[in-house]
Amino acid sequence: MYAAIAPAGIVAWRRSEPILAAWLAAERGRFFPFLPVCMGAGVVGYFGCRTEPTLWPCALAALLCLGLAYWRRERRLLRAVLLAAGFAAAGFACAGVAAWRAPPWDDLPRGAVIVAGTITQAEALPEGRRMTIAAPSLDGAPSLGRGVRIRLRNGDTTPLAAGDVVRVRALLRPPSPPAYPGGWDMQRDAFFTGMDGYGFAIGTAANLKPHGGAGLWQGLRENVAARFMAALPGARGAIAATLLTGLGAAIPAADRTAFQVSGLAHLLAVAGLHIGIVMGLVFAAVRTALRASEQAALHWPIKRIAALAALAGGGFYLALTGIHVPILRSFVMACLVTLALLTGRRALSARALALAALALMTCAPELVMGVSFQMSFAAVLALVAGWQALSPRMVLFGAGKWWRAPALYVGGLATTSALAGTASLPYAAYHFGTATLFYVPANMLAVPLTAFWVMPWGLAALMLMPVGLEHLATAPMGLGIDGLRAIAAGVAAWPDAVWKVPQMPAWGLLLVSGGLAWLCLWASRPRLAGLVPLLAGLYSPWLVRPPDIVVSADARMIAADVDGRVFVNTARGASRFDLDTPARVWGAADAGEFAACADGACRLQIRGAAVLLVTAQDAACAGAAVIVSPLPLRGRCQAPVVVDRFSVMDDGAVFISVGADGINTVTDRMARGDRPWVIGQSSHRATSKLPAAVTE
Repeated sequence: MYAAIAPAGIVAWRRSEPILAAWLAAERGRFFPFLPVCMGAGVVGYFGCRTEPTLWPCALAALLCLGLAYWRRERRLLRAVLLAAGFAAAGFACAGVAAWRAPPWDDLPRGAVIVAGTITQAEALPEGRRMTIAAPSLDGAPSLGRGVRIRLRNGDTTPLAAGDVVRVRALLRPPSPPAYPGGWDMQRDAFFTGMDGYGFAIGTAANLKPHGGAGLWQGLRENVAARFMAALPGARGAIAATLLTGLGAAIPAADRTAFQVSGLAHLLAVAGLHIGIVMGLVFAAVRTALRASEQAALHWPIKRIAALAALAGGGFYLALTGIHVPILRSFVMACLVTLALLTGRRALSARALALAALALMTCAPELVMGVSFQMSFAAVLALVAGWQALSPRMVLFGAGKWWRAPALYVGGLATTSALAGTASLPYAAYHFGTATLFYVPANMLAVPLTAFWVMPWGLAALMLMPVGLEHLATAPMGLGIDGLRAIAAGVAAWPDAVWKVPQMPAWGLLLVSGGLAWLCLWASRPRLAGLVPLLAGLYSPWLVRPPDIVVSADARMIAADVDGRVFVNTARGASRFDLDTPARVWGAADAGEFAACADGACRLQIRGAAVLLVTAQDAACAGAAVIVSPLPLRGRCQAPVVVDRFSVMDDGAVFISVGADGINTVTDRMARGDRPWVIGQSSHRATSKLPAAVTE
């Protein structure tokens, strides 16, 4: 059979090559933005492996494909295929190198220890404070290879700042595993950010050496944030500090939820909008000042000078806000836009976005798996493609009419909100399990208020801080922030402002990403083919059957879906991530307690299978196909599938599905495999103790 398929494939290739090559020629210049898509696919492929792969074949394949692409560059289609394969292999290899470079985990003690080290970041919380210590020493032992983050006691008023040498007695724990198989991997994030664990202080911190070696920018960030919060107490100061420094841990949970539900969460995540406002204000101010001089206006290239000044202002804002993913992507694009202005080329294009993506993925490929990277690039890609398609139609819109300018502004704001919000919506649904509906009207009100009132006054306050007069600007800024909070709370209170959506499978998100890239990056009619995978990915949550039972990684949360009704049993100490699991998995807005419980056991029937929840050690547990319990049953209960406190210690969170083919289990260990960032697993323990499937 294969002997017949191979010649047929060669014939099909030879016949289709001229057609596809002609299409690529017509799409001249539009293939390059697909290279970061291919590189991102390679990064995703690496993180999708269940065991650590060998890297040298991928690196060799990347070099070979890229070399052949250069050698056969006259064959347009073959060159495109080789470039795509080469960049995919390069992405796979870059991700592997990033994991290899990351320091290994340190073993953290189970009991209380004395933690000593230098603070790299001190943050205010809605209640209390927390600090990050790089390479701390535990009980006087040699320093760890990673950092720890510790929450201080609420009554601890010890002055602490970045650079201080501190000592505190604390309880530490490693990063938690995912709340459910396929959920957010906190261990992977901590592994690549150099964190060993998290904990809380059980004693008062001692500042051994104030100002022992603070980094300039981190010390400046914390000082600016503290002065904003002192000038504007409460939520207003926390939001002001977030907008100007990126330190947003002190924002109250109620305000953060309102911004998220109303579709305004991006205002609290310093990114392209914020650096665009800063650079726009600097550009306008410098250009206006230079125009006031006749000599400068007539003889100087004031537009280019203003562009360079705006870039310098953007670089200062980048450093002040912490150089994280969205704003770093925005600054890279701003550099390219400035270069385009200086050379007379088109300022904003998919090529500039592609260069920014390639730079980030080469330096930090692990960012591809984060929600910030995904939402940021999806939103900007939709904006670039949308405005390139709409700009020719807007040139003659309302020409000569008095209402042209306001109509273009309002229409542009609505279009921008719709494009960016719609493109990022699937990623928010995948990572957070929610979909906001009224992001367009919310942004039409909040974005102008932020751009023309809040941020200008914030920059004015920043410039007045050296002379101690920031209160002259923080007062009007606070009024604008009150307006933002009112908009967020008002829109969040609208009926059906947010929908709980079922968990999208990973392959569904890949289809959405591929379809969105295909739809936005091509210019000719075949781009509409991207709608097929895009719509299939959006519909994917309804194409897969969710599990019937979910057990969290510590068994403190056990939930079951019985004929569309969700029942939850929670034990003391269950985390908020575990409590959100039913909404993430089933899209359930409400859940009830387990019913039909007696003598420490709750019995359910799921598709004909008897399911027993055991909540007391002396409960009878015979006659069930599935037994789940937050207690350690120690082998006392026998059933085809038994999940208790001990089994999840080995296997992690568990999905249980009952079907015609029997009872199927998927554990966190099965989903993540044996990878460097998975704590507590080694090659001889990579297989789950629970069976994958049991036939009744």
